[in-house]
Amino acid sequence: MSESESRREAGLQIRRDVLGTEYVEKSMSSTSDFNKPVQDLVTEFVWGTVWQRPGLDRKTRSLLNLAMLTALNRPHELGIHVAGAIRNGCTPDEVQEALLQTTVYCGAPAALDAFRVAAKALSELDTV
Repeated sequence: MSESESRREAGLQIRRDVLGTEYVEKSMSSTSDFNKPVQDLVTEFVWGTVWQRPGLDRKTRSLLNLAMLTALNRPHELGIHVAGAIRNGCTPDEVQEALLQTTVYCGAPAALDAFRVAAKALSELDTV
């Protein structure tokens, strides 16, 4: 197995661990010839390279993602990563604190949207 294939396999497992097998399988099964290259790139480099680096644990990476996705106004990804944060050991209180932090650095409109998305994701997980 090549280094690239090895990273992709590791990335696929980390992606499943964080986002849930059902979500990842659905995402991968809906891959077309057009978007397969970006799915492969994300799986190999985001999940297989960056997410497995030893410098930060998964919980910290999840909290950082919540803040960045809020700043970038990416509600779909935010909802998925709220569930991932819970899988990675974050509590609803820690999710709340991360989003409160975004209020002062990203602005109230972004944080308000993030709170709406996070509340929905948490309620679907029965954590609130």
